[in-house]
Amino acid sequence: MSTIKHNWTKEEILEIYNKPMMELLYEAASVHREYHDPNQVQVSTLLSIKTGGCPEDCGYCPQAARYHTDIEGNDLMTVSHVKAQALRAKASGSSRVCMGAAWRNVKDGEEFDQVLEMVRTINKLDMEVCCTLGMITENQAQRLAEAGLYAYNHNLDTSEDYYKDVISTRAYQDRMDTIGNVRKTNVTVCSGGIIGMGEAVEDRAGMLVALASLSPQPESVPINALVAVPGTPMEEIEPISIWEMIRMVATTRIVMPQTQVRLSAGRTDMSREGQAMCFFAGANSIFAGDKLLTTPNPDVNEDMEMFKLLGLQPQKPFVKKSQPETVEAQDSKHLPLGEKPRWSRPGHVIERNEAAKVKAKR
Repeated sequence: MSTIKHNWTKEEILEIYNKPMMELLYEAASVHREYHDPNQVQVSTLLSIKTGGCPEDCGYCPQAARYHTDIEGNDLMTVSHVKAQALRAKASGSSRVCMGAAWRNVKDGEEFDQVLEMVRTINKLDMEVCCTLGMITENQAQRLAEAGLYAYNHNLDTSEDYYKDVISTRAYQDRMDTIGNVRKTNVTVCSGGIIGMGEAVEDRAGMLVALASLSPQPESVPINALVAVPGTPMEEIEPISIWEMIRMVATTRIVMPQTQVRLSAGRTDMSREGQAMCFFAGANSIFAGDKLLTTPNPDVNEDMEMFKLLGLQPQKPFVKKSQPETVEAQDSKHLPLGEKPRWSRPGHVIERNEAAKVKAKR
């Protein structure tokens, strides 16, 4: 197998991204076959365990408390409810459950203890467990690892240059620091971003430079297409074309050969033919279920029919890395520290975010 490269430049990635489509697809498919089974695609289920009320101002997100959207908030789910959802997902063909909570950062206490029990419960079902809970400290990452967490998701969202046009309530370095804290454990890293937020192609390349420069590179990279939700600052942005999505998937596959490239938000607007091209270009994971946290997603039966048409098989759990052991709460070596980390608040003004906030108040 070819050597993994960590020193990609933006210019090199742009050269790949802008190749003639047939050449790009051929190269991406060749790399994909070198490192992965092209007929296997992992099916994951994304579950919002705590919805709405987030204090951040991410311009794409309907869960931000400051915007007026039709999202119904809910308190943290119970462990039994999460277990029932996980069993349902497993019966439908999912090998991975990703739990998302609309938090800025994890805080030690009863709610985090409850999430740790959710992780233990799902790991015991022989499913990969992923969490996306906001910023976390090293100690919190260690506690998640002990519980049996397989992956932690913390997206960079976009390039460092464009990030300040999307979010003003946290800094890009906070994202990198959280990924660094996860890397101090045996938990795998899931980190990607969203395209179609008004960024330039150079910003897409910049995000891939940041991800590919990590050593090791993230085990998972979700590629999302913006779902423009009414009430958010980005509600008027036109959807990107399927060709942009295919190019992004293919470029990601070439730049990060060993990574699971996850075809994530925006699939409801993609034809089966478009999705098939993404699989050919190197995507080998989808999220199943009628929702991705709060945005629409194809029905799982539709996905299974598509798999049948394409001759694809759902990937089994723990193919890329062995199943972690679960340490029970009473046996944990990492106790809560009651930390109060000073995650940054850049505080600059993003005009469209402020406009959406004012609109929500009216």
